[in-house]
Amino acid sequence: MGSRGVANMVLSRASRMRAKLQSALEASVLEIEDVSHQHAGHAAVREGGGAGETHFNLKIVSPKFDGQSLVKRHRMVYDALADELQSGLHALSIVAKTPTEAEAAAGARK
Repeated sequence: MGSRGVANMVLSRASRMRAKLQSALEASVLEIEDVSHQHAGHAAVREGGGAGETHFNLKIVSPKFDGQSLVKRHRMVYDALADELQSGLHALSIVAKTPTEAEAAAGARK
C-alpha cells in the first residue's frame, strides 16, 4: 500500500473531506458535522460495520460558487468528494453559498 493509502486510513473521513474541499473550492467557511450517530440503524451504516462517518452536514462558502446554480454548486462538492462517496460516504446535506450570499445572510440575522 502506498503512503497515500496509509494516510487515508489514519485521517478521519471528516479530515479528508476538509482537505479535499479546501483544495478544490478554496472555501472561506467550511463546517463539517458528522451526524452518522443519528443514522445508526440505517442499512448503509450497518453494512459498513457500524464504524460511522457515513452521514454529514456541510456548510461551505466559496468564491468559486459565484455565477453557479445551486445544482452546479452541489455537483462541484460531489466532484471534490468523489473518492469519499465511493468508499462509504453515504449522505451529505449541503449548504453552499457565495461570500456575498453568506454576508447577506449574516446581515439579515443581526
